[in-house]
Amino acid sequence: MARRHHYRRPQKEAPELNITTFLNLMVVLVPFLLITAVFSRITILELSLPAGQGSADANKPQLSIEVIVRKGGLELGNGKQVLARFPLLKQDEVENATDEEGNVDVSKLYDLQRLSEYLVKIKGKYPEKTDALVLMEPDIEYRVLITVMDAVRATFIRQEGGEGEGDVMQQVVLFPDISIGDAP
Repeated sequence: MARRHHYRRPQKEAPELNITTFLNLMVVLVPFLLITAVFSRITILELSLPAGQGSADANKPQLSIEVIVRKGGLELGNGKQVLARFPLLKQDEVENATDEEGNVDVSKLYDLQRLSEYLVKIKGKYPEKTDALVLMEPDIEYRVLITVMDAVRATFIRQEGGEGEGDVMQQVVLFPDISIGDAP
């Protein structure tokens, strides 16, 4: 029989982990993330689903406020009929109607001032009403939806100051409980 030679390898210690470069990366990355986190802000807008017809309020007539956003303008309805129409403004009537790239900002062409005035009148007649529907046609830009929702939620009203005082702009909450959907 042949003799086998077994060479025994000397036991080596496990190499030491060098995490210096990783720690250097963390020293730079953590303050950077903390600083930029201050500048990023997430705004959450709560939406509600339309309420169903309850049996308890079946005898009481319900007022429904529907703002329908169409390509040609805005319509304000009560669920059964259109109460008012606000056509798009002409581009030359609107200041800063174009964005930085020279494209037309369609959200500024909608007559939100007249819509707000009409909604203030409705709020004056029904002060306890807090919900409204915003219905959109397909292919309407997202920023149009946001600007219309902002106009439905609240507006600013100019209050004349007394003698020697300037006018004051006061924010009035109109219909903060907004539901959204597709336009008929």
